[in-house]
Amino acid sequence: MKAIQISGLRQMQIVNVPEQELHAGEVLLRLEYVGFCGSDLSTYLGKNPMVKMPVIPGHEIGAVIEKVGADVPEGLKPGMTVTCNPYTNCGKCASCRNSRVNACQHNETLGVQRNGAMRDYIVLPWEKVIPAEQLTPRTCALIEPMSVGFHAVNRAQVTDIDVVMVIGCGMVGMGAIVRSALRGATVIAADIDDEKLELAKQMGATYTINTKTEDVHARLLEMTSGFGPDVVIEAVGSPMTYQMAVDEVAFTGRVTCIGYAKTEVSFQTKFFVQKELDIRGSRNALPSDFRAVIHYLERGTCPVDRLISNEVTPEEAPEAMQQWAENPGKVFRILVRFQ
Repeated sequence: MKAIQISGLRQMQIVNVPEQELHAGEVLLRLEYVGFCGSDLSTYLGKNPMVKMPVIPGHEIGAVIEKVGADVPEGLKPGMTVTCNPYTNCGKCASCRNSRVNACQHNETLGVQRNGAMRDYIVLPWEKVIPAEQLTPRTCALIEPMSVGFHAVNRAQVTDIDVVMVIGCGMVGMGAIVRSALRGATVIAADIDDEKLELAKQMGATYTINTKTEDVHARLLEMTSGFGPDVVIEAVGSPMTYQMAVDEVAFTGRVTCIGYAKTEVSFQTKFFVQKELDIRGSRNALPSDFRAVIHYLERGTCPVDRLISNEVTPEEAPEAMQQWAENPGKVFRILVRFQ
């Protein structure tokens, strides 16, 4: 069957791979739409230290159940629209023992440490298949990246009395904006792109800051009556945004970090102590986060079309990835349309 493979630096091609056998407890999915995410771009550019090459990318999945194996619960049936939880968990490490399986020490994510979903069909354990019957497969491909943002809001323990600053208005950041707004928080969206900031307002942000053209500190003091935001969610992964999060969060505030900084970051550690900060990491998402995103998307208020920058066939994917690499700031999601 046909699959997309990244084999080296800026090397992507269509390959033929064997069909997978369906065993007991497994589900065969027919892929309809699969999204390219930032980790796939990093793999393409040779900047993903966790990837095992060559790799079939893809873990943002909109699919239809083709067939189920023995011992699969009756709730999963052929013809059902689904998405997938693309992470593994060992069940034995400290994270798994603490029921935080999203942060499993030995996690292998589809498209990173193991071959992903950029192919015609894929076989997965039934436990990783998440029904979303009221959504289209195209919309389902947006669930996983938004769930990562939803999870960060859970980690930050956002409530309706909080002012939340989300740094980075990509798909993950948009998920954090949506979830914070749904919880009743006042949301400040920060990015360097005015188009993304405009969309952030449509997704639930009350205020926006262009961190490239505006005085971030002065604007935050103005918006928060001089206190600073109660919560800062870092969804970029650069030294500058990590430092901004610590510098600008209010005293006794919470900083939640999603993005990976590719280089070392220097901090004024006095702020850790003086502000008595809670600094937390946020990795992947839990099944409850997926369900929360599905519930949100079922409302029909999400501007799905504005979140999809491009829709291509597998044959068009290498050129689309090359164009994304040349202008990464202008892309939310590229969806590959299979079948």
